[in-house]
Amino acid sequence: MKKSIMALSAALLLGGIASAQKVDFVEYNLDNGLHVILHNDPSAPVVVTSVMYHVGAKDENPERTGFAHFFEHLLFEGTENIKRGEWFKIVTSNGGMNNANTSDDRTYYYEVFPSNNLELGLWMESERMMHPVINQIGVDTQNEVVKEEKRTSFDNRPYGNILTAVKENMFKVHPYRWNTIGSMKHLDAATLEEFQAFNKKFYTPNNAVLVVAGQIDFAQTKEWIQKYFGPIKKGEVFKKQTFAEEPITQTIKATYQDSNIQIPMLVTSYRTPSMKTRDARVLDLISSYLSDGKSSKLYKKIVDQKKMALQIGAVGFSQEDYGMYIIYGLPMGTFTLADLQKEIDEEIVKIQTNLISEKDYQKLQNTFDNQFVNANTNVEGIAENLAKYHMLYGDINLINSEIDLYHSITREEIREVAKKYLNPNQRLILDYVPSTEQAQN
Repeated sequence: MKKSIMALSAALLLGGIASAQKVDFVEYNLDNGLHVILHNDPSAPVVVTSVMYHVGAKDENPERTGFAHFFEHLLFEGTENIKRGEWFKIVTSNGGMNNANTSDDRTYYYEVFPSNNLELGLWMESERMMHPVINQIGVDTQNEVVKEEKRTSFDNRPYGNILTAVKENMFKVHPYRWNTIGSMKHLDAATLEEFQAFNKKFYTPNNAVLVVAGQIDFAQTKEWIQKYFGPIKKGEVFKKQTFAEEPITQTIKATYQDSNIQIPMLVTSYRTPSMKTRDARVLDLISSYLSDGKSSKLYKKIVDQKKMALQIGAVGFSQEDYGMYIIYGLPMGTFTLADLQKEIDEEIVKIQTNLISEKDYQKLQNTFDNQFVNANTNVEGIAENLAKYHMLYGDINLINSEIDLYHSITREEIREVAKKYLNPNQRLILDYVPSTEQAQN
């Protein structure tokens, strides 16, 4: 699930030198609408079977938030042919591992097996899709699991509800306004029939992509896919509802009290365009420029030189409809949140006014080359990226070509995009402060 902003920002700190390898793939559709992507990698005798469903927190009823994440857990409960509690035993006893994750936009399940267990992996994912058992004992069990996850990952963790506070202030009509884990009150109030209806609507072949990646034989793999997934009936065809937010034209000021912290945090957030846009990729470069490592502009100035903050960072949350660009800082000593904001704003104005140096520009290119290569260094990463680029971007070949988009971004574009999106009247300023009272769930 979601990590704290400080942990998420660490995802930008990638190292090492490598060269990109073209990812070859084959794709086709089954008659029931399931999109299939195959990638052969003979370098190791392992295989990934994965299914990504185009359902996330943004597809939920506002009175029943948390369903998509709940299903991340619930669909491991068992099927008509896999008894309750047996899923993980089957995987591990056959030398495999498996997991799942949920975002606001999609849900992803996968297994990693020795390649001679490919048929088993395909059968298990087809079982999950064809006839999962959704009953009251499973719902009740996973309800307690999710409640404990919310307590440990959000409510009782220092700074654990930053995203919750940011999202509810940044979005007024879009479902991005609630956190992926949702409301425990909503889950408690939901009936078994509501869970069954959610499954029937969204976890269908025509709302999914199946990726098989690893040491595979194409002909045999296609035969097994047809055998196990072909008989699954096509689901309801529906058009996803769209939501448009009005532009932010005045600074939004908010405060969130967290009883788990002693040091206040400054959180500044800008709403950004869909991750599919060129501007979103330019903002990725800006985020890296400001806070990628100890040589970044914000860290070097505010933490290293002026010693005004314990930590400073910027992270972009790229999503299908809108994104968020979040800058945060923990003041040190007598320095205040306002002091940090002033220093951050000065660096943003510099980006908006002047071209970044050629040296800094080349550093960004090197950083993103490294990230691009690292994203496809193992078969698990390739499988998820193939699914992501197909489902969320509508262009699967971005797995090979997205780095070219980053290379084509100019220093002038960096300046113009900063001027377009990173203005004081377009943002949320959130004072995330200590409290002696228990924060609201």
